[in-house]
Amino acid sequence: MKINQVAELAGITSKNIRFYEDQGLISPDRDPQNGYREYTLEDAEQLGRIRLLRQLGIPCDTIRRLQSGELDFDACMSEHMEKLDRKGRDLEHMKAICRMLSEEVDDISEIRASVYLERMMELEKGGVRFVNVKLSDVKKRKTGAILSAVAVIMVSALLIAAVLLANSEDPAPWGVIAVFVIIFGGIIVGVAVALVQRLGEVAKGEIDEASKY
Repeated sequence: MKINQVAELAGITSKNIRFYEDQGLISPDRDPQNGYREYTLEDAEQLGRIRLLRQLGIPCDTIRRLQSGELDFDACMSEHMEKLDRKGRDLEHMKAICRMLSEEVDDISEIRASVYLERMMELEKGGVRFVNVKLSDVKKRKTGAILSAVAVIMVSALLIAAVLLANSEDPAPWGVIAVFVIIFGGIIVGVAVALVQRLGEVAKGEIDEASKY
């Protein structure tokens, strides 16, 4: 089977499958004649199992350890159920804080944040986990995206400038120059658009797309 066929059979996307391959969770055979991946029904079953475990919140690394036999399945399920129990208790505490806010506050401007944050800190000392806002991660991803885009744009712009400068000294057919400028100008525009989209994803919290898989 081709990737689109096994993707339909497993109920996931081709992008999911490629991600799982990169993670070492599935290794389809390749056609010796053309090198294309050839998926089997067993691969589809394997992808179904991966999809099930991922939807239950099992990390890819844990699935890999289960597949290799490094981790016992019963022990894995027991440990994961304990984590879910803890998460359930954490969610109940979050709901309790939300209920308090709903009952005691009519407008966001009336919130005395220190009172509730102090209460949450006390709960955290007892083992409760609230959402960890990792602003540093967001900043790092924004900075990385901006620096990468700027680097590509600068290189493309310098190449265009170099060609135009060389052309002023030793003129070449304008058709050739125009094609060159259009290609690298297109790269600059494309990178700028991609940067805007990426910054939008980060702003929405879509920091690690792989976490959706």
